[in-house]
Amino acid sequence: MTKIEEVKAKLEAGKAKLVPGLVQEALDEGNAVGDILQAMTDSMGVVGDKFSAGEIFVPEMLMAAKAMSKGVEVIKPLLTSTSTSSLGTCVIGTVQGDLHDIGKNLVTMMLESAGFNMIDLGVDVSTEKFIKAIKENENVTLVACSGLLTTTMSAMKETVQALKSSGLTGFKVIVGGAPVTQAMADEIGADGFAPDAGSATVKAKELVKA
Repeated sequence: MTKIEEVKAKLEAGKAKLVPGLVQEALDEGNAVGDILQAMTDSMGVVGDKFSAGEIFVPEMLMAAKAMSKGVEVIKPLLTSTSTSSLGTCVIGTVQGDLHDIGKNLVTMMLESAGFNMIDLGVDVSTEKFIKAIKENENVTLVACSGLLTTTMSAMKETVQALKSSGLTGFKVIVGGAPVTQAMADEIGADGFAPDAGSATVKAKELVKA
């Protein structure tokens, strides 16, 4: 097993204490920073798929995300010097009227480790707060709106439509949460939809690079 394969295995197992050392060993062996980051991102994709399939649950997902962030800490100083370091700034929040944040926090960790500079607005975020954050932060390329209650889907629709009609440009809007579907995302005018944290990373990168 190569060092990168070890990193992937331990990350998927949520071994946050072991991952940083293995990442350092992989670097010492001469592996490229981008390859190590890609391997960790792929592992989180696997974890995300398992979570979606009901094979693992939130605690395991959080442990893997923590292992990922610990691994990223090791390579972060090296990332700033590469072009893969940032995909721009992502403003994320749970829409107004909704206080759920586990899913949002997972997505925040995943997107940060993928190279986004994250601005987390927390829960119960008003449309105005989203727009203010876009104006106040540089290079906002993505706005992520989360919602877990069916009752807050109208708030999500209002938020997306307000973002689209704000006159601000240069960013894509991604939505997610248990009741959200691709059909709903299309209907409310979002640029993208992700059913879980694993696929959110893939979709976010697609949107920003499109």
